[in-house]
Formats: sequence, C-alpha cells, structure tokens
Amino acid sequence: MAKKKNAFYAQSGGVTAVINASACGVIETARKHSDVIGKVYAGRNGIIGALTEDLIDTSKESDEAIAALRSTPSGAFGSCRFKLKSLEANKREYERLIEVFKAHNIGYFFYNGGGDSADTCYKVSQLSEKMGYPVQAIHVPKTVDNDLPITDCCPGFGSVAKYIAVSTLEASYDVRSMAKTSTKIFVVEVMGRHAGWIAAAGGLVADQGIPVVILFPEIEFDQKKFLAKVDENVKKHGYCTVVVSEGCHYPDGKFLAEQGTRDAFGHAQLGGAAPVVANMIKDALGHKFHWAVADYLQRAARHIASKTDVKQAYELGKAAVELAVKGRNSVMPTIVRLSDEPYKYKIGHAELKDVANVEKFMPRDFISKDGYGITDKCRKYLTGLIQGEDYPKYANGLPVYVTLKNVAVAKKLPEFKL
Repeated sequence: MAKKKNAFYAQSGGVTAVINASACGVIETARKHSDVIGKVYAGRNGIIGALTEDLIDTSKESDEAIAALRSTPSGAFGSCRFKLKSLEANKREYERLIEVFKAHNIGYFFYNGGGDSADTCYKVSQLSEKMGYPVQAIHVPKTVDNDLPITDCCPGFGSVAKYIAVSTLEASYDVRSMAKTSTKIFVVEVMGRHAGWIAAAGGLVADQGIPVVILFPEIEFDQKKFLAKVDENVKKHGYCTVVVSEGCHYPDGKFLAEQGTRDAFGHAQLGGAAPVVANMIKDALGHKFHWAVADYLQRAARHIASKTDVKQAYELGKAAVELAVKGRNSVMPTIVRLSDEPYKYKIGHAELKDVANVEKFMPRDFISKDGYGITDKCRKYLTGLIQGEDYPKYANGLPVYVTLKNVAVAKKLPEFKL
C-alpha cells in the first residue's frame, strides 16, 4: 500500500445551509496536507457514489470554487438516504466499498451526516480492517435536528434555529396586525422527528412579547390542555402563534402528522401537523387561522445563516482531516461549550462507538413547566448558536452560489447494482 492515500468524502441525509462549509473545510485542509493525502474524491449522491464507483475528482475544482462552497447551501456533491446494514445482513455492500477504496487508493473516509451516518462510519471503521484494507473513518457531524450526542451542537442547527426564530417573529408581527378583524392564529410546522430543538427556537420570540405555544416531540400532546393554552393567549393578547414539531405525538405514540408511509430508513413519513393543529383550533375555538410548513425552506436558508454555525461547520470539517492526519480512526470532531455568555467553545472529539445510534433529546429543564415554552437555560443555550450573520455575495438582487463541475473519476471496476 502506497504511503500517500487518497480521501473519500460524502454527504448524507438531509442537507443543510452549511454542510458545504464542512466540505470546504475538509477539502481545503486536505490540500494543505498533500504530503500524506493525495486527491479528495467525493461520492456523487453520498455513499451511493462509493458503492457504484461514481466518484467526483475535487482536484479539478479551483481554489476559488472550493472556497465558494462555504457560502453555498445544500449538498454540492449530492446526498442520499441510504443506510448500510450490518456486515452479516449485507456483506456484499461492504465488500464493494473496500473494492472501490482499494481500486482508487483511498485510505481516508470522511462521512458528513447525522446519526445514521455516524453508524455507517463506525461500521466501516471497524469492518474495513477485518476485511484486510484498513480505512481511517472520520465522521463529520451534520444535522438540523441537533440530536447527535456528546457534541454541544450540530452544524446546520444554528442556521435553521435562526431561520425559525426570525420567521416566527416576522409572521407573528403580521398576524398581530390582522388579529382584530381577521386571522388570530398562525401555525408553523418545523422539522424534528424525535427531538424538539428546532421548535424550541421559535420560543425565542417570547422575549419580544409574542404569545407563542410550542409543541415538542418530548411532550405528549394533550388536546384539551393545548386548546386551553391557545384560548388563554387569544383572550389576553388577541392572537397566538403556534410552533409545532413534525414529531409531536399523542400519548399512544401516534404522530399528529403521520401519513401511514415510511422513508428509506424505515422512519414514519411525516408532514401535515400544522393543518391538523390549525383545524383543531378552528373547530374548537372558531378562530380564523393561517398555517405554513417550513420544510426545505428552513434548512436551505443560507441567506440568513448563523455566522457561528458557518464557522463551526467549517472548523469541524477541518478538524476531521487533522484528526485523520494524526492517525485517529473511528472518531467525530465535536463542539465543546466553554461558556454561555459570551458564547465560547473549543473543538474536541468523541469516539464513534459512543455516538452511533444515540439520540440527544431536549432536556426537560429546557422546556417550561407547562410544556409549551422554553426556559432561561434553553434560551441561553440557543442564543449563542444563532449569533452573527454571514451573508453570501449578491448579484442582481440574488445570492451568488457556486455549482461545481463535479468531474467524474474513471471507473476501474465492474458495474455494481444496489
């Protein structure tokens, strides 16, 4: 095996406003370590690109194009929702990965994603050695859900939290102005299957006197109690804003938004909690309403990304490469909080065995006693993560984002069908 190894980088799961900043951190740092790292190949559409040997040669991109990734949303190389099963369940996929890595002299594996990606990265790190071709696997954290353990926060979350806080504030000003003769209720649905971190961000508007009710996945939905809280706000303020997490559920575990279908990972397909809640209020209280589902808008909003989030996303991509160069394997760089006010942090790392298949939920002391708001402790936690603006360049009134050439690497192996 040659001393200098190439690296493989892939993006996984739902993309974010800052995942490309992590890609930028990985690629720029790898270029600075050209004595031990050869080329950085990216997987077209995530890990599927490795399995199908559909690799992108990032060395064909200029330094300027790679730098522009830092301010470009979504996944520059394409992402996917594809979870590798255990070696016992699907040995051929792992064997294929090793074949591709061998064929292209890849010794570093940087997987940029959330919990399922951490699990995949851990499996590759453990099994590649058993299969005779050791690969240094480093997980680069990313998830708007903010549900990875150990790290103080996950890149992508700070920006989606900022977007939801700003959108909730602005929409609340709108409904307040119309409440006397028209709309009294505005409901916004946000992402968060099991963890209510994004929904919590909507609670930051309470500081400006906005009557807001938050529905968390961590708190079982009580219809009677919820309607009473909304009614109380309308009587006191004339209107009410509701932020509902897509993962809000009844005591029996059924989601308010459940559609009866499942995604590629086997998770219940969600979407539609906002109209369910809005109509519930209309039927019980008679108030006119409007509702919205933030959906892709919340995670794609690079134009109002948190400067702190962008910085952390880049730093964790950079740290991943530095860990690999130091010989580390099966680890994930992390954010370690040092203080709330002012918000200070440092970069640490965690063992993947402690990260894989572990979800971080909202602590109960971050949620108000009645279950419909956030506490001062939560407010301090969130405030640091949404600080600063990192506006992209604009031209003709629109942000300027980069589209890479994504030049394919010549294939060396027989076709592989998933």
